[in-house]
Amino acid sequence: MSLWLGRLRPAAAAAAARGRPGSAVLPAARIHLSPEQNLEYGWLAYMLGERATKRFTEHSKVFTVEGNLSSGKGKLAQQIAEKLGMKYFPEADIHYLNRITGDGTLLPEKFNGFCNLERFYNDPTCSDGHSYRLQAWLFGNRVLQYADALEHLLSTGQGVVLERSPYSDFVFLDAMFKQGYIHRRCLDHYKEIKEISISEFLPPHLVIYIDVPVPEVQKRIQDKGEPYEKKVSPSYLQHIEDAYKKTFLPEISEISEVLQYTATEAEDVEKVIEDIEYLKFDKGPWLEQDDVSFHHLRLYVQDKDGVLEPSAIPLFIPEITIGGTEFDKTYYEYRSLPGRNFRQGYNADVGDKWIWLK
Repeated sequence: MSLWLGRLRPAAAAAAARGRPGSAVLPAARIHLSPEQNLEYGWLAYMLGERATKRFTEHSKVFTVEGNLSSGKGKLAQQIAEKLGMKYFPEADIHYLNRITGDGTLLPEKFNGFCNLERFYNDPTCSDGHSYRLQAWLFGNRVLQYADALEHLLSTGQGVVLERSPYSDFVFLDAMFKQGYIHRRCLDHYKEIKEISISEFLPPHLVIYIDVPVPEVQKRIQDKGEPYEKKVSPSYLQHIEDAYKKTFLPEISEISEVLQYTATEAEDVEKVIEDIEYLKFDKGPWLEQDDVSFHHLRLYVQDKDGVLEPSAIPLFIPEITIGGTEFDKTYYEYRSLPGRNFRQGYNADVGDKWIWLK
């Protein structure tokens, strides 16, 4: 049974039921519609004249800030968002789904991919496949956050600035594989779900990369990191840097603008803003879009179940598979938690009002 029980969709059950006699295909439990709105956007709104481009300004764009661990991504991303009037999205972590559903309570790891960061740093080569469960779960949360960011842009016109994205997430998996933390089958599975997951998205307009040498990254982690983070391998950090420089940045530069800064240069946010203002943004698939394509994209990204569907493709991967009985038990336990029995805005147990009128 697929570990994506936290997504609580029938595809996850169906994927494993094929190989698990007696497993029940469970009804869908919708996640959330939007962090900003109560009503879904649909064809009627479009027919009545609602258009995404009417709200667009020069800063109606998607920016992502990239870099190794402890490189200062969050600080720069937040400063750019404040300076340009954009919305800042902190890096999606293991608990991103928890924070945007129910009552916002952070749930145990059995509801979050059966993984946690502390365990990864303490035992990255764990034989039960924990490292891949962690990265697969984080990727799903990045996909969900990116959909939220696109929905915010299309529904409000306000640009968004994110720390990392599903486009760059593979740098961690690449490092894990080269370190021997995961099997080849995990790498192949990840490539498949990534290709499907981001196929309907539009890439960032701009990628900003903060280049911090590994020795400096290590120093920052030792000075300010969590105790378990201080155990990270220097070679793992180097593989992350190599994946950024040798693969991600060359590939993304073909469809997105790219700016690179040293740690010192990234401190001068005014210079970064000046560099952004000089960009022409004259490449990539955003140039080919119109109100019709934006309409279809908005319909797609507001359906979070559909956005996450590729994470439950019917393939047997031991690292991310649980038994059908355990899945059923955890599924219904999750549904009994505050605000998680019905879709967002329809749960009286967390104070939702006027449910029958929605």
